[in-house]
Amino acid sequence: MSLFSHRARARLKPNASLPVSNWQGSASHTLGSKYRRAAIPPWLINTASLIIMGLLVLLSLSIGVADFSWSGILQSIISHSANSDSSLLLVSRIPRTVAIILTGIAMAVAGMIIQVVLKNRFVEPSMVGATQSAALGLLVVSLLFPASALIVKMSVATIAAMLGMMLFMLLIHRIPPTDFLMVPLIGIVFGGIIEAVTTFIAYQTESLQMLSVWQFGDFSGVLAGRYELLWLTGALCVLAYIIADKLTIVGLGDNIALNLGISKRQVTWIGVGMVAMMSAVVVVTVGMIPFIGLVVPNIVSRLMGDKLRRSLPAVALLGASAVLLCDIIGRSIRYPFEVPVATVFGVVGTVLFLWLLLRAPAEQ
Repeated sequence: MSLFSHRARARLKPNASLPVSNWQGSASHTLGSKYRRAAIPPWLINTASLIIMGLLVLLSLSIGVADFSWSGILQSIISHSANSDSSLLLVSRIPRTVAIILTGIAMAVAGMIIQVVLKNRFVEPSMVGATQSAALGLLVVSLLFPASALIVKMSVATIAAMLGMMLFMLLIHRIPPTDFLMVPLIGIVFGGIIEAVTTFIAYQTESLQMLSVWQFGDFSGVLAGRYELLWLTGALCVLAYIIADKLTIVGLGDNIALNLGISKRQVTWIGVGMVAMMSAVVVVTVGMIPFIGLVVPNIVSRLMGDKLRRSLPAVALLGASAVLLCDIIGRSIRYPFEVPVATVFGVVGTVLFLWLLLRAPAEQ
């Protein structure tokens, strides 16, 4: 008798009255809810995001306090000679716009990575102590070694961010997977404690003004020669895309990663190191910008599902467009003065986060 005869199939068919094991239930729930299909074709989302970002780039290059005209740029190109418009474009407008794009991409991708690693959709780098620890490390090295090079400050900030994230992961290690809302709550308290310690040290050393530069993300001081460190985050985003499949498998669960031969510990530490370095570079260059890594990955996940190789380009494009839009709003709302991007995105991000919480769940 063949193994696949009707009688054999009847024997092998699972009994509905028997309880399903925890692994089977969790795996089926994970594959059904976390690995969703794309609600909209990915190419359509990426194309629309790219067009929107292009329009925002042109608008960002055109807005500013100094006089600027595209006709002057065209005249400079035709005459092959520099003028005030071309100098302003090369020294200020282009560096600022590139810094905004790289910052938006880095924080959005970092948020996506930390959500996959921790298997929680309600966390981002500022909710796991990464940005606060980076600011604390940056403050300490600036007080102890004020003449140190920028690469030294970035390295110390990266190490501090990694230590802060490691401590946070130890704190949530014993939390049951079902209490997913406890993770961001603990992260908010943990980040608040680190920020309070940082503020106390800055107050005692009369460094509050220096600390405020890192705590509120602002692009008004970005010029040529002051933002190039952000290109490192672009390289890290490319690395994230290369290992996207391994991150996706780790996000599906420990048992699935083990069965597929993926080292969960190795991939997790690579992801944590990438998030720590991205957070440190952004804090060192432009300061903290909250909610990007929380809102953008959740929006893209609802539209495109959770396969990282497919969704990471959309996360990067939407993150860059969101920061560009908030920077344009900050420059226009009180012209000729500027409102920091962190303040604008804090308001917009709060509204979007509440919308994500109150909105009905997406179709599985």
